[in-house]
Amino acid sequence: MARRPTPRPDVTAPAVIRAGEAVEHRWGDAISGMVGDEVLLSSARLHALIFTLAPGARFGHSPENRTVFRADEVYLVLEGSLLAIDPELGQVVRADAGECVFFRRDTWHHGFNDGTTAVRILELFAPPPAAGASSEYARTRPYLETPLHADDTVLGRWPMERAAIESDARLRLIRPADHLLRLEGDLVVGLVAATEHLTAAVADLRPGGSGPLRAFDGDVCLHVTAGTVHGHVPDGERTWFSIRTGDTFLVPTGVAFQLVNQGSEPARMAIGAAPAWLPPVKPAAPA
Repeated sequence: MARRPTPRPDVTAPAVIRAGEAVEHRWGDAISGMVGDEVLLSSARLHALIFTLAPGARFGHSPENRTVFRADEVYLVLEGSLLAIDPELGQVVRADAGECVFFRRDTWHHGFNDGTTAVRILELFAPPPAAGASSEYARTRPYLETPLHADDTVLGRWPMERAAIESDARLRLIRPADHLLRLEGDLVVGLVAATEHLTAAVADLRPGGSGPLRAFDGDVCLHVTAGTVHGHVPDGERTWFSIRTGDTFLVPTGVAFQLVNQGSEPARMAIGAAPAWLPPVKPAAPA
């Protein structure tokens, strides 16, 4: 059966994707394993989806489906627990709900759900498939014939050489305590990763609070994990959007919007922006 490419839904104006309304896709084959994707966005700047692994399910790679890309990636665990594996080096990390795994280009990666409940992952990916950074690029890389699911080089060195071992790791486990915080209005932003290609963050907004009105220098995918927030787009054809738990708010680059919590409960969201979080600083006019 011919491989079906991942759908590429774009965003040309602010929009909300309700829980359960994303474009569904099945990735993989009999060798790599099959994964259920809900594709939220796949623009010229940012690729974002939610994938699910049933209890005992795993994904690896095959000649047709190679998991090594020219992109920065963040896996944010929404539910369950994921074992993420770098099969080239044999590194294994466990990410539980609320935790993230970050890795950069040319990192082979596998996943395994060894739990008793489904694991759901929000995946943020940039540069995106539209830039040739996914399967098109993967086919140019040397094939990994013998995947490793354990790193024997650390035996006899742990924990005495922990710093050196961790500095060589390519999978970065990011827990909430590792977030780099910034305050944007009332929005408490915890940076998970901020590279030249992708910024990923978890943000909290108190009841009655609001963030600043501004545009991002990139396409934005905002997935609400708790509570309800409203997106205000003062210059848009539609100016107010209600984004509830499980919903996703998509905003194209350069469109200014503001987040507002009009409810009585705190709201939490995961945000991805690519290629940049802030617009470039304009040089000062000559005196």
